[in-house]
Amino acid sequence: MRVNQLHFANNRWTDYATHPAFDAAKCRLVLAFGSPDLIADPEVYPYLRSLFPAAEIIFSSTSGEIIDDNVFDDTIAVTAIEFERSNITSASTHVSKHENSFEAGVHLMQQLDKDGLKAVFIISDGTYINGSELVAGFNSINPSQVPVTGGLAGDADRFKSTFTGINSVPTEGNVIAIGFYGDSLTVAHGSCGGWDEFGPERTITKADKNVLYEIDGKNALDLYKQYLGDYVNELPGSALLFPLSLKINGSEENLVRTILTIDEDEKTMTFAGNLPEGSKVRLMKANFDKLIRASSEAAAGAVADFSGQAELAIMVSCVGRKLVLNDLTDEELTAAKEILGANTSITGFYSYGELSPFNQHSKCELHNQTMTITTFTEQ
Repeated sequence: MRVNQLHFANNRWTDYATHPAFDAAKCRLVLAFGSPDLIADPEVYPYLRSLFPAAEIIFSSTSGEIIDDNVFDDTIAVTAIEFERSNITSASTHVSKHENSFEAGVHLMQQLDKDGLKAVFIISDGTYINGSELVAGFNSINPSQVPVTGGLAGDADRFKSTFTGINSVPTEGNVIAIGFYGDSLTVAHGSCGGWDEFGPERTITKADKNVLYEIDGKNALDLYKQYLGDYVNELPGSALLFPLSLKINGSEENLVRTILTIDEDEKTMTFAGNLPEGSKVRLMKANFDKLIRASSEAAAGAVADFSGQAELAIMVSCVGRKLVLNDLTDEELTAAKEILGANTSITGFYSYGELSPFNQHSKCELHNQTMTITTFTEQ
């Protein structure tokens, strides 16, 4: 595997990292992560196509771009990958073509389910998709539990419009999945949050998929506001600082759910993923040391199966972590890089949701407020 990285900042393209033997004509995959305005510029896709004529060029808007152990805003981070002994297949769809997000996931997995499939990486719209339903669709026809990871596109902290695309100028509503094939390819993943739970454990008593109405028989929004103090005046933005810990019936693992919007008239909260009735929830708050340490733990999980260093790591971290860490955001990237090693090429973005199994032998889940890392190495 050979990797080249480009960076667009201050209205100019520069080489960020280059591999001396990289052959642009043989490059088969290009990942372009950038701010919505920049990646939707109609001049960007033709420029990248001129550089990488045979590649699948995949775009995602972000809430921050990651290259190496640095985070940027209002730039484009491009990672071009030349595989030496592995293959990829891509599939894409638009949310409007399906009855629901579950069916979109099924449709995409069907396109990729071929002999030799080692992993699937998803780049999804982050505005119109229900992430929980999307991964449920992938899981429904993945009996061999091929690792499925990825992320939902971002739009800084605006939550208005996200853009994704493949081999074209990115637009709203697209979901792209990349299938990786070949016996020489090793793919691993890790995901960790690092938030502190507080307050009593409560039960969801009324919800419709990702819309929450009642907790313990009481209005959920009113109950939530009781815990926010002065932050209540900054809703919905301040909700990123106080996600919910969710334990679905029958599961020992805790998922994290972030509030996307609130409806004061209906007294409801809409989350980035589903909240099944009967599930247990607790409020969460930031612990800076634990958030940064969680990045190290995610990286450790993503290299647990390697005898050496991974060649490529894709980091997907949550916009909520970036807003909380603020000037310390680089530290969570540095913490991960210390585990990954200096020879690992790193790219990624801050997202509206992270997709990953809890461990190497479980199904994919939608996460919020985590650092999720997927690593790739050709043996």
